[in-house]
Amino acid sequence: MVRSLLLVPLLAAAGGGVWLARGALLRWRDLRAAATYELAGEQRPMLVRAAGAMVCGVCVTVLTLLTALGTFGALGGGGADGTAGPDGSFGSAGSLGSFGSFADRFDGAEDGAAGPGGGRQAAPPVGPADAVAASAPAAAAGAGAAAAAVPTPSPAPVVSRFDSVGHPGGGELLQSAVPGPDGHPRNVRVWLPAQYAKDPNARFPVVVMHAATPRKTADAEVPDVFEGLASAVQSARSKPFILVAPEAPNGTAHPCELVAAAPMAVADDAALRTTIAATFRTLPPGPAAWGTLGVEDGAPCAAAAGLARPDLYGAAAAVSGRYDAAALVRTGAEAPATGTPRLLLAAGKADTAGLDAARKLQSALRGGTGAAARAEVRISDNATDYSADRIRLRLVRQAAQYLGDALGKAS
Repeated sequence: MVRSLLLVPLLAAAGGGVWLARGALLRWRDLRAAATYELAGEQRPMLVRAAGAMVCGVCVTVLTLLTALGTFGALGGGGADGTAGPDGSFGSAGSLGSFGSFADRFDGAEDGAAGPGGGRQAAPPVGPADAVAASAPAAAAGAGAAAAAVPTPSPAPVVSRFDSVGHPGGGELLQSAVPGPDGHPRNVRVWLPAQYAKDPNARFPVVVMHAATPRKTADAEVPDVFEGLASAVQSARSKPFILVAPEAPNGTAHPCELVAAAPMAVADDAALRTTIAATFRTLPPGPAAWGTLGVEDGAPCAAAAGLARPDLYGAAAAVSGRYDAAALVRTGAEAPATGTPRLLLAAGKADTAGLDAARKLQSALRGGTGAAARAEVRISDNATDYSADRIRLRLVRQAAQYLGDALGKAS
């Protein structure tokens, strides 16, 4: 009887310790990711979870010793051949059966807490609804063959867990791992404007920002992009929108050249759209509410995505880019028949090469076929300031205003 009473807190302490230790590990990984991008991370949640895991470990040790002492007492009172002793308890066979049952239960609790992918892949946030969902497989396993024969409906899209890594531009920056077009997980960063937290009922447009460096997100290349977006919103030049920055694909030193060469394979990032739409309060994916952005080396990616999929992206803004006009004209010519690409090509007033590349692309698209010939191309050439960083900030503001005007309103 004493051993049975001890097993309950022992299992509770073990399960709690595993859950807290996993939480501390995930927070530690988030802090390392934040340090990579020179962002400040909150250490307190990790320390609290680690301390809780240590306390649970001490409790498990003490309860295990007490349980073992009770087991040895039962071994002394029971028969060595597994027959009942004077007090009704069994000998070695009965004790081993109790220990095996405990081990199975502990393994089940630990496996349930670990989660798929060791925290690398996107997982649902921990909460009451997730606890119910996590218990569903165990309930189904115990239902028997009759329940297994009943068909089950298709699962709903899984809400991914995005962990906060900073608050640039007055908003919130989050990160998770989401499967890429090739099926392999890649880091995705999401910036929520300040208005997202202020109005819990509003839904926002989405802008996908492309990176030009393999295995990096665009905010690592343009760290002041969030300040530019927030400044445009605060000055009423742009409507607020959610910025999504997926990690650039590996396998080539210039991912944007890959996008221009095979836009239909890369621009249709269905896994990304499904995950973002299921996790955040976004307007439905489509040209009325989703756009794309690229700055400097990422500009050709945005131009290619906007020209290749006008049925997915309602507007594209390319800032300070250099373009392969012939490749982009072919991209537009092969685009779906529906939709009209809308493209902003922006460069600083003193950026002669950038403005020349933008005008050549505009002329080439006019002489193309299909969606390329239908493309509505605007050129911005008036940004000027005393430093290159200030000019880039102004260009990002212009891109935010263009995208905010082109996409749907937050509702």
